[in-house]
Amino acid sequence: MNKEDLVKNLPALNLLFDEPLMNYTFTKTGGPADVLVFPKTQNEVKEVVDYCRTHDVPWMVLGNASNLIVQDGGIRGMVIMLTEMKQIRVSGTMVTAEAGAKLIDTTYAALDTSLTGFEFACGIPGSIGGAVYMNAGAYGGEIKDVLAEVDVLLADGTLKTLTNEEMAFSYRHSKIQEMDAVVLEARFQLTAGEHEVIKGRMDELTELRQSKQPLEYPSCGSVFKRPVGHFTGQLIQEAGLQGLKWGGAQISEKHAGFIVNIDHATATDYTELIAHIQEVIKEKFDVSLETEVRIIGEAKTVDASM
Repeated sequence: MNKEDLVKNLPALNLLFDEPLMNYTFTKTGGPADVLVFPKTQNEVKEVVDYCRTHDVPWMVLGNASNLIVQDGGIRGMVIMLTEMKQIRVSGTMVTAEAGAKLIDTTYAALDTSLTGFEFACGIPGSIGGAVYMNAGAYGGEIKDVLAEVDVLLADGTLKTLTNEEMAFSYRHSKIQEMDAVVLEARFQLTAGEHEVIKGRMDELTELRQSKQPLEYPSCGSVFKRPVGHFTGQLIQEAGLQGLKWGGAQISEKHAGFIVNIDHATATDYTELIAHIQEVIKEKFDVSLETEVRIIGEAKTVDASM
């Protein structure tokens, strides 16, 4: 990629070159992005994707970098973060949120207008785009329960609106995961409720999350999907792994389903510890743990001459 050409063709955008992604990920790990960009509008997203397509530049969307691990070698090409696209609007019982809006903020916008149905998400730290992408859920609710439709930008530069039915939602899965597309905006159909009842439920879930999850440390959230018939944290506890340290990473002593960064951990610490957990759980219980967290980017290469 030619820096001068990029700046010339995308003059309105804030472009950061060789930017360490550890500055943005919730784990505080991750190597550099060749180019990191923060579009503020849907048109700016389209400009970036159109440029990448016509110049054969690989591109990737990170959302707000919460439920993912960027490997220590970083990411080649263009990395798009949508944290500047964060508008939330309420009309009647419909809540519309841009992809970069925080899921938590969106649930409080619903509370402010006494709309119910979104309480389950009040403690999930991701963005709207990421939540739709992975059908985020907690405490008995999932995005599929409230999503009406979502606007996406396809890699060929066209805009498309997908309905709930077209999203093919399942556990931590949506159709977006099979598409080369960017979530731009989502609309959620809620129902009118009583403000104090909604607030009470949200306060209850927030307190529950704070008491059970290791929010005092950087982490990527829940690491593994829930295996059928089992609870991941319980399996890890029964295997004697809770509290295990691997480099600067540790299986949380508060919740065994989380890996926390306790001492300048690297992404490699995370990925090696994840692989070790999977190996032990498979050996002890014959259960295959599948990651919920996305692991992206390139592993750091070791200089053989050193």
